[in-house]
Amino acid sequence: MDYDDSNRAFLQAFMARSTLTFSEAKPILATIYSIKNNEPTPPETITPDDLETYIASANSAISPFDLEIRSLLPQIELDNIQQDNTPAPPERVYALVNTTSDALTQLATTHSVDEIAFVKRLLDAMFETYNTRRQEAMVISSMQALQLAKVSGEARRESTQGGGAGAAQSLTMTQAETVLRQLIEEGWLEKSRRGYYGLSPRGLMELKGWLVATYNDEGVGVRGKRIKRCEACGDVITSGQRCAERDCPGRLHDHCMRNFFRMQKAQVCPVCRIPWPGDRFVGERAITREQQAQRSRRATNANPGSSTRVELPELDVEIDGEEGEAEEEGESD
Repeated sequence: MDYDDSNRAFLQAFMARSTLTFSEAKPILATIYSIKNNEPTPPETITPDDLETYIASANSAISPFDLEIRSLLPQIELDNIQQDNTPAPPERVYALVNTTSDALTQLATTHSVDEIAFVKRLLDAMFETYNTRRQEAMVISSMQALQLAKVSGEARRESTQGGGAGAAQSLTMTQAETVLRQLIEEGWLEKSRRGYYGLSPRGLMELKGWLVATYNDEGVGVRGKRIKRCEACGDVITSGQRCAERDCPGRLHDHCMRNFFRMQKAQVCPVCRIPWPGDRFVGERAITREQQAQRSRRATNANPGSSTRVELPELDVEIDGEEGEAEEEGESD
């Protein structure tokens, strides 16, 4: 289709938002069609193909400016419940992404230097502190996030030694809460039903290259790759399932897994080909299942002589000694 005023109107509407879903796009496109065709167009008549057509035209127009509209499915469970009390299926999110500049530099247009340093501490916590060989969480709780408002002594020294204009300053708790709320409103972070912060689809699309360059050490093999990809779709994975073998990079998004195994006609790891466990998780569930295991162990230890045996579900926790030996090398991750 020729690029006309309707395409310009769509692009302007898109740029006024940080992200857009098909549900949000339907009334926008319905209004555009109504004006273009000089007759009412109900939003329910808008199809996904209509949206894809306008996105393709928009991408052709903005490509010379190093911009692109990309899409990704959400990876963490949000407070999005259907009438039958079950979680709604994830809806694809579209975002306008700068294909060349550093996303943290883009944040600097709306946030102060100290706020950007706080964002960097959040990302370090998600993808280093809480993303280990034993537990690939890649989310942080509200309490953990607020604890990062204060700059550690080590971080302050590194900032000074780095030759910057000055050491990063701590934020107050109120300032940190405000920044977290703004990052959600701007579409960089999401907050799950259980209160964990994680990168949103927009954040993952914008930061994908930076995350790999910052947190992956290509020189030390699989253990150096903290940022892993789904073996089905190739996108970065922050929530889903993993292979039972810790050193295997096999990971799958929940929304990719069913079709992937149907096509493969076997529920085996796509990398090492051992049986897929189905109870080894990436993301928030890696934390919540371990918390369940800890509560179960405490209950068992509190009543060692109980004559009543309670059958507990199998949990996604690998306890030292469970596989016959403790974690090697004394590493924390």
